[in-house]
Amino acid sequence: MIRVLSDNVANQIAAGEVIERPVAVVKELVENSIDAGATRIEIEFRDGGKSFIRVTDNGKGMSSDETLLSLERHATSKIKETSDLNSIQSFGFRGEALPSIASVSRFTMSSRTHDAESGTEIQINGGKLFDKKECGMPVGTVIEVAQLFNAVPARRKFLKSTATETAHIIYNCRLFALAHPQIAFRLNEGERTVFQSPPCEDLKQRIEEIWSPTLVKDLIPVFAEDAEKGLKVSGLTAKPGVARSSRRELITLVNRRPVDSRTLGFAVLDAYQGKIQKGRYPPAFLFLEIRPELVDVNVHPAKREVRFRDEGTIRRFVMKAVSETLNHYDLENKIVTAPKPMPVIDSKSQQQPSIAPEIRATSVRPKDTAPIIPKPSASSESAKPITAPVPAPQLSTPAPTTSVPVTPEANTSTETESPAHINDWKLIQRFKEKFALFETARGLVLLHLRRADQRIRFETIQSESSTGQESQQSLLLPIPLELEPLAANALEEKQTFLSEQGFDIQTFGRNFYRVEAIPSWLQLEDAEGFVRELIDILRSGGTLKNNVLESKIAHLAIKDSYRRGDALNDSQIETLATDLLACENPHTAPDGKPTFDEISWSEWMRRMGGE
Repeated sequence: MIRVLSDNVANQIAAGEVIERPVAVVKELVENSIDAGATRIEIEFRDGGKSFIRVTDNGKGMSSDETLLSLERHATSKIKETSDLNSIQSFGFRGEALPSIASVSRFTMSSRTHDAESGTEIQINGGKLFDKKECGMPVGTVIEVAQLFNAVPARRKFLKSTATETAHIIYNCRLFALAHPQIAFRLNEGERTVFQSPPCEDLKQRIEEIWSPTLVKDLIPVFAEDAEKGLKVSGLTAKPGVARSSRRELITLVNRRPVDSRTLGFAVLDAYQGKIQKGRYPPAFLFLEIRPELVDVNVHPAKREVRFRDEGTIRRFVMKAVSETLNHYDLENKIVTAPKPMPVIDSKSQQQPSIAPEIRATSVRPKDTAPIIPKPSASSESAKPITAPVPAPQLSTPAPTTSVPVTPEANTSTETESPAHINDWKLIQRFKEKFALFETARGLVLLHLRRADQRIRFETIQSESSTGQESQQSLLLPIPLELEPLAANALEEKQTFLSEQGFDIQTFGRNFYRVEAIPSWLQLEDAEGFVRELIDILRSGGTLKNNVLESKIAHLAIKDSYRRGDALNDSQIETLATDLLACENPHTAPDGKPTFDEISWSEWMRRMGGE
């Protein structure tokens, strides 16, 4: 039997599309406040928004009749005709939000216009009007939402933990404050003020207040305009080499609306190609202004996504703007290699090569533990084995005998090579600052310097990470950390594990921490970024099962191993080769690529047509 649904059931169904979780309530109410011309917005919530949400603004308010009308489905003051959908400039326009919210909660709305002597208060419970009366209040609107989804318990079961829902609310309120720096925002979780920001003219000031003061130092301004096409992009983006492990700080806004746009996201990533590591994401806060008729903001029930009429043009415009900004920054700062080089292998040699200020050659092991490489002897069979170096962190077991692979092109049988025979290797020449060629008793070996360094660092770090015996260096000045609730929750849960890895992170307040000590292999200037990325791994569901998380930590630790342009002298290269053959798996880098390759003399003879 076909029947027409009641308004209450229809509203609850609409709530399933628009109001997925408490943060959606906050989003809809804040958007209405912005559309009402508010210059001050205050948001308060408790229990992750599940038990209580209140949004207060000083906008133009509503009359007594308008307050009731606003709770009708499809009631809106922002569009009249179908053609208006092609030029939407407001944030909320469907008229679905208020009746949907009221149908699944205890809903109270108070509003007053500037020409009214008093305001109007409406109370609704589960979609049914409970009371309407006059009330005293300043000009503006106050909406309270309590016991969200109590009328729909099945949907309430799908809500996440309080910490998770809190984190979503805080993050989205930060986006609104970022998108509208001219509006004063205040966010309270119960009695605690999460952030408070007065109106700001400078975007950097707003980011510093609600995001992170340290983040602002890594940002540079972006601006480009194409008046003919009606496009303008402005904001801040990361300096070359600054990147994160997630997209959470890559924020794009279209006509001041925070959106998830693959077009804009890929445009930014394309601009950073060669400037940051693959698989990493630059922090960016980019505002795209476009004519309303060129973008459709009505493609998603919660308006999280947009569709551009000409995505190719938008992508090229944004990519060019960001690319030119980065190139101009490189030229001003005379940066040859954009990614920041990381520490490399140290040398026992007294002679050090000349190194540019931005290129350092430091060690992942103390200088006094550098291995001693004996000179080649006349008889390699009588030569004493070279003792594998004792790095810091120290390898847990002596390196086993390893096999030197022969390339498929060589088409010869694989021969064995042990660390004892490294004294057979004679350095001939280095090439392109990333390869080194060795002569051995059986052929020629080409060593990939960066991959060899990564393998050594990977095994030393992973070995002690898995045994929980990480060496530690205390910090004279602790590193302050302010984390989002989700990240703070992940950190609290994994404190014991982090301590085993060599970190000493102390609580300094709610969501505030101090890093008191770090592992000995971690450089001080890289510590804060490393800790934040490690926490991102933990919060994304990292597990200790089968040392999965330990492997991720080791990969993270060696991801910025020295790069092209770093200076290594001959002694450092020889040390690198010795350390590599002391590894348990010297043949490949952590990403599976080969660290060295050998072509035997017999293969050379075959290729040259014999003797």
